[in-house]
Amino acid sequence: MIVVMKPGATPEQVQHVVALVQDFGLKEHVISGTDRTVVACIGDKRTVDKGAIENAPMVERVVPILSPYKMASTEVKATKTEIAIGPAGFPMGGRRIGVIAGPCSVESREGFLRVAELAARAGCVGLRGGVYKPRTSPYSFQGLREKGFDVLVEARKLTGLAIVSEATGVEELAALVEVADVIQIGARNMQHYPLLEAAGKVNKPVLLKRGPSAMLEEWLLAAEYIINGGNRQVMLCERGIRTFEDYVRNTLPLAVVPELLERTHLPVLVDPSHGTGHSHLVPAMCRAAVAAGADGLLLEVHLDPEHALSDGAQSITPAALEEVMASLRKIAAAVGREA
Repeated sequence: MIVVMKPGATPEQVQHVVALVQDFGLKEHVISGTDRTVVACIGDKRTVDKGAIENAPMVERVVPILSPYKMASTEVKATKTEIAIGPAGFPMGGRRIGVIAGPCSVESREGFLRVAELAARAGCVGLRGGVYKPRTSPYSFQGLREKGFDVLVEARKLTGLAIVSEATGVEELAALVEVADVIQIGARNMQHYPLLEAAGKVNKPVLLKRGPSAMLEEWLLAAEYIINGGNRQVMLCERGIRTFEDYVRNTLPLAVVPELLERTHLPVLVDPSHGTGHSHLVPAMCRAAVAAGADGLLLEVHLDPEHALSDGAQSITPAALEEVMASLRKIAAAVGREA
């Protein structure tokens, strides 16, 4: 349930409600909006004296939360959440579309820094680059691991872009949180619950990708694990789902974007690279995602896709990125956004 405070409620009055909530054995999440404050209450409601809370000073009403994902729901927070990322504090989820681009994995210092410069020049706000790479085959390139940390730090210093990199386990998360601005949890780990719980304890934005076979509600409940752990800086990323089609690597269900905008206040991004698996499809899907209401894009960009150590077939070139960014500005303006 949520406790809606009246406009003008003081911090002391909010804290009084928090104390009541705790007395009933519930966990509280205070959400301060522009007009009023709400206190979300998580836990077993059977022993709660609802009347005691409703009669507390400056409480307007107590409302049950119907959705299973409590903190991610628009029932708890109707206004869109904006999450600041990177040195510049770009507000992901705001009016401007945020584009994060870069190679699937950090392969070399020179190549990664060059892509970083070109991504910044194109107008991107973030730089993706994996140092830990979960691969389907144990014989595929697994990333530079900790050897790539210095490259990530140097790229951020050079460009000012937010560094987005994937944590594949709890130990990797603990190491990566020291160098990355945004922690990505990949599709294979969407329901890696120890990792989700650990991500809930870090003070870094988390980009949570949808699992290839995950239902929308399962995805939002995975986000709930992170938020319930204490980290409210969660962004959702649609990266395609597994279907019977074989002309694409995954099927990119863009209808999920407006549906998520109805159900959750969290920023919604789309990854057209994994969502199609083919570079020639990426530009069109970028435009479609923005038209559908996406807050951001996650793109794979490589200097030489034909010789990439991972995901070369779905990586676009820096020149193609420039063209995509130019077209996105027109699409964004048509739907009342900026890019």
